[in-house]
Amino acid sequence: MGAPARRQQGGAFCHCRPALAVGGLEPAVPRRGAPAVLGRLRGCSEAAAALRPAPAAAEGPRPRPRLQELQELLKPHLTMCSLKCYSLRALFLLMLCRSMKIPEVEGKGEMLPPTIEKIIKGYNKYLRPFFDNGPVSVGMSLDIASIDTISEINMDYTATIFLRQRWTDERLCFDGNKSLSLDGRLVEMLWVPDTFIVDSKKSFLHDITVENRLIRIYPNGTILYALRITTTVACSMDLTKYPMDKQMCTLQLESWGYNINDVMFYWTRGNDSVRGLDTLRLAQYTVEDHFTSVSEAVYETGRYPKLVFHFELKRNILYFILETYVPSILLVVLSWVSFWISQSSVPARICIGVTTVLTMTTLMMGARTSLPNANCFIKAIDVYLGICFSFIFGALLEYAVAHFCALHRLSSKELPKDEDEEAEEESNGVLAAVANSCSAPDNMSKINSNKTSIDRKRETSKHNGCSSPMSVMKRLFCIFDCFHVKNPYHIDNYARFSFPLSFMIINVFYWVYYLYF
Repeated sequence: MGAPARRQQGGAFCHCRPALAVGGLEPAVPRRGAPAVLGRLRGCSEAAAALRPAPAAAEGPRPRPRLQELQELLKPHLTMCSLKCYSLRALFLLMLCRSMKIPEVEGKGEMLPPTIEKIIKGYNKYLRPFFDNGPVSVGMSLDIASIDTISEINMDYTATIFLRQRWTDERLCFDGNKSLSLDGRLVEMLWVPDTFIVDSKKSFLHDITVENRLIRIYPNGTILYALRITTTVACSMDLTKYPMDKQMCTLQLESWGYNINDVMFYWTRGNDSVRGLDTLRLAQYTVEDHFTSVSEAVYETGRYPKLVFHFELKRNILYFILETYVPSILLVVLSWVSFWISQSSVPARICIGVTTVLTMTTLMMGARTSLPNANCFIKAIDVYLGICFSFIFGALLEYAVAHFCALHRLSSKELPKDEDEEAEEESNGVLAAVANSCSAPDNMSKINSNKTSIDRKRETSKHNGCSSPMSVMKRLFCIFDCFHVKNPYHIDNYARFSFPLSFMIINVFYWVYYLYF
């Protein structure tokens, strides 16, 4: 049979429907266009077979030499074409087997809810709801999942919150009585409020295992949009009463681009719009009070809606009592032990005094590590540590004074009695001269009482000029004489009573002031 006849047979064979069977199973009707693709593949293979040299027939004319030469030249290309055709046929059969059940799934996917169809076809996410009919009312509520850290150094706190926003979009109304919970990634196709946290330093949206978003649409067009956010927010702190302080922190929500003419914010349930603080447990703080407020933020570009959540944190002082106050009190009491040690035991008393001073210095440095370096105010803990350091240093100075007085007394006992009496008479003479010099002007003023008023003023001025320095000297001598200790060993006895009493009185004033004022 000649080449034209073989082409006709091959063309006729291409229009035949093949019978396919894989694993003994008859396949379902293939997709639309599958017979055409199969016909093309089979037509290609038949065309390749038609160009191959035919076996010698018993009857018929012999092929021309030119046709044989053409077949020899095209033989490698025809072989590659046939191999590709067979590979494509096998690939097509595999894909056909895998796509047996696809028509059933596609049939289900074509039945989309009317809300989704409206979002895909006629929804414009760049236009807010009620574009020409007033502002959009956006209700908000919060769930505080955790407050991780509160830093006095950076003056901020880190919290994980669930932010929920509700608004109505008339373009998303649909028939039915059930809400639609959609995939969170669909929010990219909807209009959402441009809410941001005002004092946020850094924030991120949780994305494990997927982005933590919730989108729910109700039949009346109400949209519920929820997010899980972790944010670090600045909090201005007053540390003058640290660690007996209370801090008022806020979480402010504003609209970035829409002013009050476009968007209005409100709390959905008033003060009950924020939940989770009642069951919250913090390391150093206790949440005492919290409330919400609605205000407006005024900028150069306009007035923007703002919601503010206020919460008050009270610091737990028990940790600081055990960590700072009790050790400092014990160091002060330890410094008083030297009052019961003999003054002759110089190394023992010096060792106690120096050790307590150095330990108190270390305690003061450790207490300031968790506080800001640039302190613009004196804190309550600094005041108390300063008081304790003063008492410890005073105990060390007390021994220095007592030891000096004891040595001075020993040196005075070694002087002869004559020199001692002369020194006493000399001191008495100084006091007598001071008294006489002060009393002389008084007598002169009485004698010259009959002089003119000008002389009286002059005499009065001279009297005042003489009496004022003399009276000051007399008072100083009296003060020094009162503090004169005849027995230096009594200094320790006075210190045993005065140091604890004054420390207790100062403690009472300290705690009453910082706890109740």
